[in-house]
Amino acid sequence: MSYLKEKFSEYYKNPDIALPPDPCHREYGFLFFDSRMMKRHMAFPQPRDLINFLGNHIPAHAYYSSAYYETPDAPSMNQKGWRGADLIFDLDADHLPGAVNLTYEDMLENVKKELGKLVSFLVDDFGFTKDDIKLFFSGGRGYHCHVINPWVQKLGSHERREIVDYITGKGLLTEKIFKERVYDKQGPRGQYKRTRLEIPKPSEGGWNGRISQGIIKIIEEIKEMEEETAIEYLMDFAGITRKSAIQFLHDLTTEKITRIKEGILDQSTSIKKIFMKGALRLSAMHAAGTDEPVTADIKRLIRLPGSLHGKTGLKVQPLSLDDLPQFNPLSDAVVFGDENIQVTVKKKVDITMKDHHYTLKEGEIKVPEYLAVFLIARGLACHQ
Repeated sequence: MSYLKEKFSEYYKNPDIALPPDPCHREYGFLFFDSRMMKRHMAFPQPRDLINFLGNHIPAHAYYSSAYYETPDAPSMNQKGWRGADLIFDLDADHLPGAVNLTYEDMLENVKKELGKLVSFLVDDFGFTKDDIKLFFSGGRGYHCHVINPWVQKLGSHERREIVDYITGKGLLTEKIFKERVYDKQGPRGQYKRTRLEIPKPSEGGWNGRISQGIIKIIEEIKEMEEETAIEYLMDFAGITRKSAIQFLHDLTTEKITRIKEGILDQSTSIKKIFMKGALRLSAMHAAGTDEPVTADIKRLIRLPGSLHGKTGLKVQPLSLDDLPQFNPLSDAVVFGDENIQVTVKKKVDITMKDHHYTLKEGEIKVPEYLAVFLIARGLACHQ
């Protein structure tokens, strides 16, 4: 038995599995260390049956269906009798821009920020409660979010895609948010017509409020910056010239900031130009990145909470919304001990686990068991 499989075997003798609702009506699937073929179309009438299977067969990866079935172990999907499915979101580092240049730790932290934005949409825009939303560290490079509510269970693939489109800002028409208004202005010769660009108030719901809040946040951040830093930020944000950025800073008076917070983007050409050009950037900043095919799939297999991830040795860890800000996968999802294990490191490693920082060079070295499991599972080391 390989070292990795041996460690998984130890864990699965008494695993901390968080069973999904109605577990006996779910399909289960498994990938093993010695096979590339998934064993699926399985069901377990009692939770103990699932625990025994894990202990006896030691999977590298364990999954269960987002769907509920009449006969989950039927050999074909048509025979299972689909009853509904939870709403699942998969957030993975693969969807982050520039992920290939990030460290493992930075990837996890950035995906966690995306999860925070997703939860905001689900609670603030869709009205789900904290009790409806279940969060999980995937054990690998991201997080899963499950919405378990009777209202979503009968939604088809098309409706689920529309939810993803809304959350990711796909098809968002910014011209519907920035609106030209004609108003009467009093001058020395009487009233005359003027136009002004208006934005929603930040208290509005949906994307209107999010864009408005984003504009206000950017303005407040810019006012705190050194001038040169602010100029460079504005040039990057809206793709404008240095001259336009300088004019924007000159025009951004306290009075104009107050008007913007009231929903009036003011008559200043430079201010309008910045935010009209930066509208798509604003929407991208507020959108939450998630894997659309996973959410749209009403028969998806998702990782079993409490199981181990075969490519990291980390636990698929449940966590509450309140836990999310402080949650650190490289401490909180570690299940193995501190005993020193001899390994051969294949390439340089720089990582912090369980509050200890490790900088490892190629070659033989003793490391704590939890780090040995992680390195071997990631293909960064081998066991002696």
